[in-house]
Amino acid sequence: MVNEEKLRAAMGQSRNIRNMAVIAHVDHGKTTLTDALLARAGVISLEQAGVKRATDTRKDEQEKGITIKSTAVSMLFERAAPTSSLNPGEENPEGVGEGVTRPAGSGAGVAYVVNLIDSPGHVDFSSEVTAALRIADGAMVVVDCVEGVCVQTETVLRQALAERIKPVLMVNKMDRAVFETQLAPEEMYQSLARTIENVNVILSTYGGEDGVMGDIMLDPTKGNVAFGSGLHGWGFNLGQFARMYAARFKVKAEKLQRRLWGNHFYSPTEGKWRDTPAEGYERGFNKFVIEPLVKMLRACKDTDTETVLKLASNVNVTLTSEERALTGKSLMRCVMKKWLPAAEGMLDVIIEHLPSPDVAQMYRTELLYEGPMDDPVAIAMRKCDPTGPLMVYVSKMVPAADKGRFLAVGRVFSGTASSGTKVRIMGPDYKPDSAIKTDLFIKPIQGTKILVGATTYSAGDMPCGNIVGLGGIDKYLLKTGTITTYEHAHNMKVLKFSVSPVVRVAVDVINPAHLPKLVEGLKRLSKADPMVQCKTENGQHLVMGAGELHLEVCLQDLEEDHAGVPLKKSEPVVTYQETVVDKSDRVCLAKSSNKLCRLHMTAEPLPAGLADAIEKGLIKSTMDVKERSRILVDEYGFELADTKKIWCFGPNGSGPNILVDMTKGVSYIQDIRDAVVAGFQWVTGEGALTENTVRGVRFNIVDALVHRDASHRGGGQVIPMTRRAMLAAMLTAQPRVLEPVYLVEVMCPKQAVGAAINLLSRKRGEIIEQNPQEGTPMTTVKAYMPVNESFGFNGELRGDTGGQAFPQFHFDHWQVLAGDTADLTSRACAVVTEIRKRKGLVEKVPALENYLDKL
Repeated sequence: MVNEEKLRAAMGQSRNIRNMAVIAHVDHGKTTLTDALLARAGVISLEQAGVKRATDTRKDEQEKGITIKSTAVSMLFERAAPTSSLNPGEENPEGVGEGVTRPAGSGAGVAYVVNLIDSPGHVDFSSEVTAALRIADGAMVVVDCVEGVCVQTETVLRQALAERIKPVLMVNKMDRAVFETQLAPEEMYQSLARTIENVNVILSTYGGEDGVMGDIMLDPTKGNVAFGSGLHGWGFNLGQFARMYAARFKVKAEKLQRRLWGNHFYSPTEGKWRDTPAEGYERGFNKFVIEPLVKMLRACKDTDTETVLKLASNVNVTLTSEERALTGKSLMRCVMKKWLPAAEGMLDVIIEHLPSPDVAQMYRTELLYEGPMDDPVAIAMRKCDPTGPLMVYVSKMVPAADKGRFLAVGRVFSGTASSGTKVRIMGPDYKPDSAIKTDLFIKPIQGTKILVGATTYSAGDMPCGNIVGLGGIDKYLLKTGTITTYEHAHNMKVLKFSVSPVVRVAVDVINPAHLPKLVEGLKRLSKADPMVQCKTENGQHLVMGAGELHLEVCLQDLEEDHAGVPLKKSEPVVTYQETVVDKSDRVCLAKSSNKLCRLHMTAEPLPAGLADAIEKGLIKSTMDVKERSRILVDEYGFELADTKKIWCFGPNGSGPNILVDMTKGVSYIQDIRDAVVAGFQWVTGEGALTENTVRGVRFNIVDALVHRDASHRGGGQVIPMTRRAMLAAMLTAQPRVLEPVYLVEVMCPKQAVGAAINLLSRKRGEIIEQNPQEGTPMTTVKAYMPVNESFGFNGELRGDTGGQAFPQFHFDHWQVLAGDTADLTSRACAVVTEIRKRKGLVEKVPALENYLDKL
């Protein structure tokens, strides 16, 4: 059972806290591995570990066998002070790992708190991973030793490095390498080395050159890599094996550990080591780790009780009479859990190689906090000071025990969060410098909770460096926000997701009397999921998600929990965007309704890659103008004069379109700037073709006539004029429709590759690479495929390949839909007509004359 008082007391020692997320590709075993740590902390029983999947708290997670929501668990571990070597075992000429003893037990010693977040691996739920990483400092990356590094492994690692999260590695499912692929020791070593190297390639590519996190490269000899099998509850790191053998070889464990990986070969007859292979010499890892492991696993699997007992006594494992009667897998799980418990192998890696909050906040604060680095909040965050001003970042909401209410899950970065304290609750739209304070509430915290999976425990207060659940905040924050007691505090940075909500479904109630419940349910749904967007368009209630599975889960939650009434749902529809592909063929003029102001505008596409850079936050409206100008001139070929007169980005002030003032010597132009910007935000939110969002367009104000009398140039005159000028500019610049494109990765055996490629081709897929995976019978096919073609793809792929292929979708980019929107026979024109019909607009795109004025 969880001892709440002990756990809360230990949470005050920030040096001994580790905040970590478990991240991986789907089905690589994150949740089963988490079970081992939960069992070691006493949250679940040892027998349930690996089977219960305790952090899958939802019914559909247990049924589907995948994690859908990230779950936070605070655990207390008491560990003995580390010992450099252990007592020698008995001599054993032919047995497992000669002279091996079991790792030291965990006598009471130092108390460590591990705040762990088990996150989903499926790409549709990667927004949950983003939310989890924000409040963690380290990540345990889990990789299946047979499948190796997959597309989602790379995505989540990239997200982690962008948030300055330090990684450690767990190579899981080692039992598959022994029993399924039946690799020889040297092949197994090469396969493991390849996996670690592939992860290191990603770390060196995206890890940045600043080196603020220290050395992040993974190497088993450093002790930041563990191996094991979560399902069977065993695991180890090289440090454990080095300590086992240290006394027998009469060398220091640290020295031996370096020889248990890489090119170090040992000869049992000569008792010598060398760095190159030779006859009679065997690689240290194979001889001292793989051989004893395989010997033990095979003996247990074959129920060779005599050998098992002999090997068990060599490694100081005692079996009771009931345990001796076990057979096959049950015997194997029992012996291996006693000899190499997975939790010990992982805890060494987590506690020794992941940073504590004091260390991590030193280098993460500048990345997370938007205010100046010398204000009291930033200083307290850097020091992780429990007596400083309170600073909490809420990264997600989880449904609370009271129906319809939510707990705000966040991380205390400085100060101490206490029940009853009056705090400033700042939403993402709060601007500290603005005279009008929007998105700000001053309210008390109603309760602080320690989160242990599906259970919560009340705590009077929570010091910084910990993950906390806060009550009463859900009324004032939608999804994320900042909570502070310092009056002049700035916000923490808003989460950036690696996926976007490109699939939408319209929902409606069957019984009109239930409409208020649906509206309330949609509000709760958008709170409960970091990614989902709910909006009303032309009287339709739309739910927008990252993919088919994400939408399916959201709609099920809406129907069963949030709204609680039966619903009708439309077929999923893809979100398209608008752009232009050429420069306007003329300067477009629009006059104000009183004919006293004029605006001359053109539109043109942004240079390649600029829209992506704006979306990723590499180029922002809030940047220093000189720095932004340098990037735009050097990398995107802008004129220097134009970069200094960028009025804004849009839509929402941060979207991938820009408005440039290219006028010279126009009187009063600055007086209408706000109104023109408002018109620009309107147009970029609702384009000329389908009233969808615009992407990748630069609008230029070429000339203007502004009336000297302020009463004749108000917003009511200027905003509609700006809109008409911009829509005309778009229509004269070859407008096109953009469709979202997935990167699809299909894993299948070599014989099923042909069927997979045929299906991808039928779905307008563009094959980009085909890689046979070394050491396995699998091949990976990567292709770009329009999101519109992805519906039902999984079922068709299973049918065509006899269930042997596994697809993984990841939103990759937007591409121009082939064909002119004015050509009635083109696909693009059909899409435009269909969207306009669905939105209840006139079917034909309004003609240019509707927007263009003559002098």
